[in-house]
Amino acid sequence: MTTRANIVCLGAGRMGRGIAVAFAYAGHTVTMIDVKDRSAEDFTKLEADALGEVRRTFTSLAGLGLIAETDADVLIGRVSVVPAGQSHAALSNAGMIFEGVPEVVELKREILASISQQTRPDTIIASTTSTILVDHLSGAIANPRRFLNVHWLNPAYLIPLVEVSPGAATTPAIVDQVKALLEGIGKVPVVCAATPGFIVPRIQALAMNEAARMVEEGVASAKEIDKAIRYGFGFRYAVLGLLEFIDWGGGDILYYASRYLEGALGSDRYRAPDVVSRNMREGRIGLRTGAGFLDYSGLDVDAYRVERLKAMVDLLRHFGLARPPVLDRS
Repeated sequence: MTTRANIVCLGAGRMGRGIAVAFAYAGHTVTMIDVKDRSAEDFTKLEADALGEVRRTFTSLAGLGLIAETDADVLIGRVSVVPAGQSHAALSNAGMIFEGVPEVVELKREILASISQQTRPDTIIASTTSTILVDHLSGAIANPRRFLNVHWLNPAYLIPLVEVSPGAATTPAIVDQVKALLEGIGKVPVVCAATPGFIVPRIQALAMNEAARMVEEGVASAKEIDKAIRYGFGFRYAVLGLLEFIDWGGGDILYYASRYLEGALGSDRYRAPDVVSRNMREGRIGLRTGAGFLDYSGLDVDAYRVERLKAMVDLLRHFGLARPPVLDRS
């Protein structure tokens, strides 16, 4: 795949438009293919709507200082929309194709089967589904070794993380190429198994439901809970990953806290998984023992702590919460 591969998005909806902005911003030519049969008049309306939204997005990025206002015309010029009947040229020249049609298995399989017959054998094809497992779709692909799922988080043009989920037939070289392509446009890809919810949606579903449950139970108001998330939960996890945070404080703390919450709240949703107990038995507590979920052997722990704390101080400054000390000079 070339550095500036031609990108094709199947569908000109929200996901296709977000991906188009992300790649056009990074210098790629992007073609959104309308997968529905429409009259010429209806297609013209869709094209105007899609390109209008892409333009508005670039205009908003200019307002946020990411691009100069004069850059918008150059960037929008890299994006086009074509009807399904005129897609051959785009498909035959595509370096990578992103499928973003509605979350209906048979619809996706039908479209993927059709386009995979019209592309070069080395063209990488990815679904962007947030709910359907990659292997429920891969059987429709000609040469499924080049097929995988690439799950973007909205808004796709801003959120750095992209979850890459290979199927049983996906070759490792394809995964590496996709990671390199995403890194080349400033994204942070993570590879995960083909399981429901991937990584972020699975974790955030638990967190969002628990926040809603606390409102329902009268623990705190929605405003107070969100303040706690911004300045406590989110603040720490912007610097430390969840598993890194377990190791930072100690896996034993999570083990005992989980046992208490399970009993006090009468719910097994707080029960720690077996791996936490196993780490306890094996002495893999975290930083204190040199290993936990992560391996800290050979690490300068003091320097590591200082680096993480510095990142937290930078966040304090970002939020306008870094204040000078009060010194009593009387």
